[in-house]
This record gives sequence, structure tokens and C-alpha cells, in this order.
Amino acid sequence: MAVVETVLTRLPEPLRSVLVRHRELLKFGVVGSTTFLVDNGIWYLLKLTVLQDRPTTAKGIGVIIAMIVSYVLTREWSFRTRGGRERPHEAALFFLISGFALAVNLVPLYASRYALNLEQPHVSLLVQETADFVSGSVIGMLAAMLFRFWALRKWVFPDELGQRRRDDERELDRVG
Repeated sequence: MAVVETVLTRLPEPLRSVLVRHRELLKFGVVGSTTFLVDNGIWYLLKLTVLQDRPTTAKGIGVIIAMIVSYVLTREWSFRTRGGRERPHEAALFFLISGFALAVNLVPLYASRYALNLEQPHVSLLVQETADFVSGSVIGMLAAMLFRFWALRKWVFPDELGQRRRDDERELDRVG
């Protein structure tokens, strides 16, 4: 029995039904939480060391690495029953949509730093870092996550392709 099923069996029925009904969104959230840690770990590592004067570049690198992790986890876990495209086509669509999501993610950080001047020497280091975190890792990430969930379900892992794949697997099970 998979970990998710084990957890679900221990929950009371009203909550279990809601979680089962929204399991893709919950799995997407777990993947997002994991990639949030990857993204921010890399961002702060770079921003506080070799890219001190380039926080947007550091954030972009963190997001790109998290994007690669996200593809693997999303493909193999969150939306494993969807899709059905050939892997190169699916990956190209995933990274194209994720590229748009990267831009969505960076806009609030860029605006905070360069439009609102929430950077040193205009503000204290504490204000700068708080503004960076809120704009880059809360507002930007949430906006990008909402866009990605909608776009990935619609174009990369559409349910009608997944339904066809599930039907094919049932047919093979029946024949074999």
C-alpha cells in the first residue's frame, strides 16, 4: 500500500472524502512545498554568497533547478494518471509553461527591488530581506503555482489523454 493510501485510511471519513476528491491538488502542493525548499535554499545560498548584488539572477537559478525537480515529481507522482504524450513533447510543454511561470514568479521580486526601491541603501537590510522573501517566495511563488497548476492540467497532462491511457491499461489487463 502506498504512503498516501496509508495516511488516508487513518483519517476520519468526511476529511478523507475531501482529500481523495482533491488528491491531485494536494500532491501538487506537496511537490510545490518540496520545490519551494529547493528554490529558496539555492536562492539564499547564491544570494548570500556569489550573487550578492544579483538577487533576481540568484532567484532565477533557484527557480530553474526547482523546475527540473518539479517536472520529475509532477510527472511521476502528482499527475501520473494523466497525460500520455510522448515524453519529449510533454517535457517541452512542461518547461515552456514553467518558463512563463518563472517570469510570473520574478515580477514581484523585480518590482519590490527596482520599482519600490526596497533595497539597501534605501531601506535596512532587514526590510530588504523581508521584502525579498515576501515578494519572491510568497507572492511570486503563489502566483506562479496557481498558473502552473491550471496550465499543466490543461495542456501538459490533460485528463482525456490520461483516461485513454487508463482505458488502454485496463484493456491490456483484460486481454493478458
